Amino acid sequence: MEKLLHVEDLNIEFHDHLIPETVVFDFDLDMECGEIVGLVGESGSGKSMSALAIAGLLSRHDMKKRGTIRFEGKDILDCPRSELRDLQGDEICMIFQEPLTSLNPVKKIGWQVEESLKIHTQMTPLERKERALKALADVELDDPERVYDSYPHELSGGMRQRVMIAAATIGNPKLLIADEPTTALDVTVQSQIVELLKKINKEKNTAILFISHDLSLVSQLCHRVLVMKNGYVVEAGDVKTIFESPKEEYTKKLISAIPKCEKVKDDTDDIENMVEVRDVCVSFTRKNGRKKETVDVLKHVSIDIREGEILGLVGESGCGKSTLAKTIIGLQKPDSGTITQKYPNTQMIFQDPYGSLNPARKVGLIMEEPIRNLTDMSPEDRRRLAEEMITKVGLGVEYLSRYPSELSGGQRQRVCIATALMLRPRLIIADEPVSALDVTIQAEVLKLMDKLHKDMGISFLFISHDLRVVHQMCDRILVMKSGVIVEQGYRSEIYEHPKHEYTKELLKSAGLTNISV
Repeated sequence: MEKLLHVEDLNIEFHDHLIPETVVFDFDLDMECGEIVGLVGESGSGKSMSALAIAGLLSRHDMKKRGTIRFEGKDILDCPRSELRDLQGDEICMIFQEPLTSLNPVKKIGWQVEESLKIHTQMTPLERKERALKALADVELDDPERVYDSYPHELSGGMRQRVMIAAATIGNPKLLIADEPTTALDVTVQSQIVELLKKINKEKNTAILFISHDLSLVSQLCHRVLVMKNGYVVEAGDVKTIFESPKEEYTKKLISAIPKCEKVKDDTDDIENMVEVRDVCVSFTRKNGRKKETVDVLKHVSIDIREGEILGLVGESGCGKSTLAKTIIGLQKPDSGTITQKYPNTQMIFQDPYGSLNPARKVGLIMEEPIRNLTDMSPEDRRRLAEEMITKVGLGVEYLSRYPSELSGGQRQRVCIATALMLRPRLIIADEPVSALDVTIQAEVLKLMDKLHKDMGISFLFISHDLRVVHQMCDRILVMKSGVIVEQGYRSEIYEHPKHEYTKELLKSAGLTNISV
């Protein structure tokens, strides 16, 4: 019987540099109808390139592709463009990582969801609208009519990702390629998207190629897994075998890097507060059509950050986590309430290290900037301090003369941490510092932060939507919903004896109810 998808000896070589570069070597993959296959590995391993080749989305210029890609027996690697277009968006569809950049910002959702129907069918506008509304309802979006008439920026991240899935599945494709579809989403929305993909797979018998660096999600969703490293498939097999009995050292490394949640004993000694936030309120004014409306972002928030602790702050996007962080550090003025800090020079590490670093400045100049602005330290002393701090984060002094574009994601985040250390702060606020990183690089950065915490006595306010990472790193946890701290306590209290329904929902979405008692 003909396979739905047959890929054999796929090699992809770029020719846009002086020296050709091969990024995928001898890639093999067979998929049946209704099968879910995971493709995992670190950034640059060749996952997305292989998927783009299967979807027919790689440029035919500046690159050389060799091997076989057959979809239902049809050659889609070298077939004419007209034949490929008949498959794209109809039989083979793709969901991308960042829906906001994948959706056209000047077109309404309805127009974008219907687009493939305009290309591949003879439906009337009314028939297309009816199908689009059904597709939006099928992905469990409330009020499909409102979403249909909305622009992408008017929807949340989770809603936009559901729209992408509706657009990809409106024509009932036989193969759906999902490239990191949940990376930027909160744990509850992430869980919902995974359940939605399971539902589409079951009800429509759609085969799914699921690309991710989150191995816990892959284990929940996929039947088989392919592990890629440096362009090669280093191990393949069913999910149970790969996760329980991996053979390759690289696979073992990936799996061991997944944060573990085990019962812990908390240190409950009384420790002095270094930051006291009391009854803080923050609101913003925004336009709603022609009217202006006030949105309360923080509602009478009171928290303590203690000397030498790592305090976790969790909650969904839009709940006020980052606003609280900016208010503590002084980037946002509260409408009311007080913030008392024992020490000056609190520093911040942001989610996107590339967006946080000046691309036109070398690392050394970036690191020295806060010292130049806030002290009268000599250039020689600034340089010596930069060398000391870059070494503390595990990079050599030669990195001071490099530009951010010459560093990997993990190296850039280490530079951000080194920059935060320049003023020798007693408190660092880390706002989603590892959510954009691969699982192994994430483990390295978390290990570094824990080492700085122990060696230098630095306290951290650690903001994240990854409850496994928070469990691994934090002493106490704050749970925030809609601008309110709904629960707080020691790690064991929150994870093993949650009281608030929202906390229980978060733990359930992250698959952590097994450690609750």
